[in-house]
Amino acid sequence: MTVTRGLEGVVATTSSISSIIDDTLTYVGYDIDDLAGNASFEEVIYLLWNRKLLTKTQLAELKKELAENAELPKEVLEHFHMYPIQEVHPMAALRSAVSLLGLYDKEADIMEESANFRKAVRLQAKMPALVTAFARVRKGLQPIPPRKDLSFAANFLYMLTGNEPDSIAVEALDKTLVLHADHELNASTFTARVCVATLSDIYSGVTAAIGALKGPLHGGANEAVMKMLKEIGTVENVEPFIREKLEKKEKIMGFGHRVYRKGDPRAKHLREMSKKLTELTGEPHWYEMSIKIEEIVTGEKHLPPNVDFYSASMYHSLGIDHDLFTPIFAVSRVSGWLAHILEQYENNRLIRPRADYTGPGMQKYVPIDERA
Repeated sequence: MTVTRGLEGVVATTSSISSIIDDTLTYVGYDIDDLAGNASFEEVIYLLWNRKLLTKTQLAELKKELAENAELPKEVLEHFHMYPIQEVHPMAALRSAVSLLGLYDKEADIMEESANFRKAVRLQAKMPALVTAFARVRKGLQPIPPRKDLSFAANFLYMLTGNEPDSIAVEALDKTLVLHADHELNASTFTARVCVATLSDIYSGVTAAIGALKGPLHGGANEAVMKMLKEIGTVENVEPFIREKLEKKEKIMGFGHRVYRKGDPRAKHLREMSKKLTELTGEPHWYEMSIKIEEIVTGEKHLPPNVDFYSASMYHSLGIDHDLFTPIFAVSRVSGWLAHILEQYENNRLIRPRADYTGPGMQKYVPIDERA
């Protein structure tokens, strides 16, 4: 057998959802630059699930369905109060809450195509409420119900703060949701497909995906980036801090990518939003520090920043708690997970790779009384 560690370069399936070819990311053939500059997140959800752009009528209908399904069951809200609220990471809370949602969906185990699409809408709609409700409960605040007159991005910010967000904040979050929506066969998406290939249900697939996204080598990188920026503190401290890291051969989060070689095409969009938001909030040093770090790391290691690097300072400028960065990633990426889950169901085959055994050869069982 030929072993490829981490399955790097291995083609595991066919998909019509997204592609990464020559460092260009597309959703159903649409360049991410085109979508990030023009499409709303709601449009991207529909595109990923249906493989085509929607009409104005279809957009209105999708927004209506998402709004009508955004509220959480009271049992799920009550469950947040049972968590060790000050110790638990929001990703652990989200993982548990999504699993819990499946208990209150009467169609959870109905595998018909129409039922799976309805469940996809319900789950996508409820993700912002799960994240924002937990964020408020842990601060001793009451969760805020969603509003039916706000967009997906605006509703998230409203439920988080209780204040109607300004247009630049909504634009920034909406663009981030578009950029994070799907990314071919990444670790969490592959996890979701492996799970549902057993014909397990959608809630199990998304719960498994959240578990994979939780890791710092996947979705947790943006939180680690902000931790690094806070540790550095000032622009003047950037060079000695980063050069010491490089000398010690320590990993600098937010740089490099398993698939991209010339650079992550999503990073430039978040770089622009980071610059704009840090200036508006009167904290341009976060952006200036990031630029300086990029100059050193890319210059020395030839590693360009990935999507996580500038999303950190952008989320911080929106006033979002740092440990909520990865849950927001999940709020977006669930659209891609659901698209892949639905695609897996359409033409399913159990995913069952092999392992190259490296343990001892054939051994003979020794009775316990005869063992040394």
